[in-house]
Amino acid sequence: MKRMETRTIAGIGVLSALAAGLMFIETALPLVPGFLKLDISELPVLLGTFALGPVAGIFIELVKNLIHFLLRTSTAGVGETANFIVGSALLLPAGLIYGIRKDKKHALVGLVAGTLSMTVIGAAVNYWFLIPAYVTLMHFPLDAIIGMGTAAIPAINSLGTLILYGIVPFNLFKGIVISVLTLLIYKRVSPLLHKNR
Repeated sequence: MKRMETRTIAGIGVLSALAAGLMFIETALPLVPGFLKLDISELPVLLGTFALGPVAGIFIELVKNLIHFLLRTSTAGVGETANFIVGSALLLPAGLIYGIRKDKKHALVGLVAGTLSMTVIGAAVNYWFLIPAYVTLMHFPLDAIIGMGTAAIPAINSLGTLILYGIVPFNLFKGIVISVLTLLIYKRVSPLLHKNR
């Protein structure tokens, strides 16, 4: 039992480091507000969630964001908090549904549920908490944030439209990309993640 726990902790450590490294590699997307950047750091988190369970996935997500906060934050922790909340909203439904029966169908259903959860929760927490926290902590005017959205999508003219036309499509797209990559990679790396468990 102790050996299994040690291997799980080691897996969490390795996957957290990999996820943190991937978090530093960001890509700007067309037709997306400039402050939203795509990274694939949720991929190791989901791989760990499927192999080690949702609790391990939460730890991987947390450690990944703590590393990023300590090494690179430019948002007073708001960006990392957003990434943790949104990432957890993806991994929990995906991991719980996949845990019911570990087959491709449950993986697909879990990833769809996770993507929808991430999109809805991401919209809500950005509207009520994260963007207002960024305005308060960074002293960055809300009008300037909305203006960044307007520059990418002219229909954005308020916080609500920023969420609807900027945050929602971005999280939906990110969830789809991460889900497809997870489905393509998981079975190939699964033996490594389960080795000696």
